[in-house]
Amino acid sequence: MDILELLKLSINALKVNKMRSILTMLGVIIGVFAVIVLVSMGSGLKKYITDQISGLGSNLIFVIPGQVGGSRTPGGQQTNKLTINDARRLDTKLKAIADVGPVVQKPSTIKYKNKTDKQVSVLGTTSNYPDIVINAGTTRGVYFNLSQEKSGAHVTVIGKTVQERLFGDGNPIGEKISVEGKKYTIIGVMKKRGALFGIDQDNAIVIPINAATRQFGVDKVNAIYLAAKRPELVELVKKQARQALLQRLTEDDFTLQTQEQTLNTIGSVIGALTIALGGIAAISLLVGGIGVMNIMLVSVTERTKEIGLRKALGAKRSDILSQFIFEAIMLSVTGGVIGIILGLGVSVLLSQVFLSEVTPWSVFLAFLFSVAVGLIFGIAPAYRASRLSAIEALRYE
Repeated sequence: MDILELLKLSINALKVNKMRSILTMLGVIIGVFAVIVLVSMGSGLKKYITDQISGLGSNLIFVIPGQVGGSRTPGGQQTNKLTINDARRLDTKLKAIADVGPVVQKPSTIKYKNKTDKQVSVLGTTSNYPDIVINAGTTRGVYFNLSQEKSGAHVTVIGKTVQERLFGDGNPIGEKISVEGKKYTIIGVMKKRGALFGIDQDNAIVIPINAATRQFGVDKVNAIYLAAKRPELVELVKKQARQALLQRLTEDDFTLQTQEQTLNTIGSVIGALTIALGGIAAISLLVGGIGVMNIMLVSVTERTKEIGLRKALGAKRSDILSQFIFEAIMLSVTGGVIGIILGLGVSVLLSQVFLSEVTPWSVFLAFLFSVAVGLIFGIAPAYRASRLSAIEALRYE
């Protein structure tokens, strides 16, 4: 029996019970739809995070306090042993191959006249911060210089969000704001940087690191940024930074994290999440497959006389087997195609308001699953139909 004849017989058989066929396909439609949409959301999230991290610069290395398995306080928190002096040691060691920028960070309340902006991130750092972090330069005014950094001058560069909240469309340059009771003169406004992992990077102000350590009474830093002067120097910077830090600290006291390592770690986590989401959605396909098998078994029972007649007229077991398997595949593939169309449509709509990116492999996988569902769950009913005796089938009431 050729493919065209099988196709014609299958279409005719499915047309006999249109509503039943549609309801049977519904399980496959939902399963394929769920696979595409959930995998698209996982892929979109991965792309978003990758873009966010890559936007910081491919040559950036973070020195962060502590390490898994490192020294901990009785409360279970990592002990921060990174100090300003560690950053200075790194600056001396790496001056020829990297820019070094320690960061002290503290949420604070900012006031301007009768306006208050709570939970603004105050960053105490060095004058080379714009050279280290992409888009950390100014759109208005200037950044503080090395002399102001060393003297701990009370000057600040504010983020766009802070500017909009406190000054609206006005020019903030030269105005004074209060940071936890201390007055700082605004000398610049940073470029708009947007959100990173949902945190508004523009809801921040930057002050000289010596001013920050004096005001907040700290000598520890939250992180040290190392920007290799060229991408090919990243590994050398990392190696020499480790050697310099180990002169005072132990391996458990700090972690050196490159952008590539961060991306790989996050990529692995998001990849596993995407697979898990796809697996959960695939359960719907399994349920849909069971529905296909159930309806095909009912169809075999209803068409027992038809099967007997065909056998009496010379149809082989292989012909009956092929016909019913083809019908099951037709049901699941038609449902799969409809599910793919709906899934693509919804994913495109979601991409306008949410993190969603359709991947070709998810569409191919969903289609492959729909074919497999029809094939696997159609075998049992088809085998049962092919094993019917022609005489007993013709006698069936």
